Amino acid sequence: MLASTSGLTQNLPVSGNAAPASDALTDAQAAAQSRPQGQRDALNAQILQASLQVSLQAGNNSMALLYRSAIDSINEYLAPELGPDAIGQAMGQDNSPEATAGRILSMSTAFFDAYAAQHKNAAPEDVARNFVALIRGGFEQGFNEASDILTGLGVLGEGSPIAEGINKTFELVQKGYDDFLAAKLAALSPAAEGAGQKNSPEGSTLA
Repeated sequence: MLASTSGLTQNLPVSGNAAPASDALTDAQAAAQSRPQGQRDALNAQILQASLQVSLQAGNNSMALLYRSAIDSINEYLAPELGPDAIGQAMGQDNSPEATAGRILSMSTAFFDAYAAQHKNAAPEDVARNFVALIRGGFEQGFNEASDILTGLGVLGEGSPIAEGINKTFELVQKGYDDFLAAKLAALSPAAEGAGQKNSPEGSTLA
């Protein structure tokens, strides 16, 4: 996947007047349509065009790119189990690292029950681990693709607030997945089951 996105950025100037950038983007979009991943590349080209039209220093466009790329890739990973475009593409107004990570986490982990229903015969612990590995893999692919595009635009240099923002988002999402898995596994532990029985009417009845 990285080769397709980097191919779009190689010919895009980071500076200069609008005309060369527009021409390069037009060429990139035309080339993207002829590739197997034409739709994905065309989407990335549109995001790049928006990024070239306004300053990236505010960081909003870079976070939007990261969100779109992450959700798109997670959708691809979930598609064999839950069908195409399982996660909607709704965008929020807050593009801070915390808000972006929160949306990625909430939208991807929300499909746990649907995934578990497809694997009723598997051990619950394995279902939880496999689900988190699946959505984590999709997120990491999307993150790498977004990073590749931003690197091509030359905005991820040392001390870049954009790099700081997307890296913080990456850390928050990874921690969120770790916490989600830990909570699922804790709920399946014998101690948790015993506590549930003790607090239930049946568990409180003396023999």
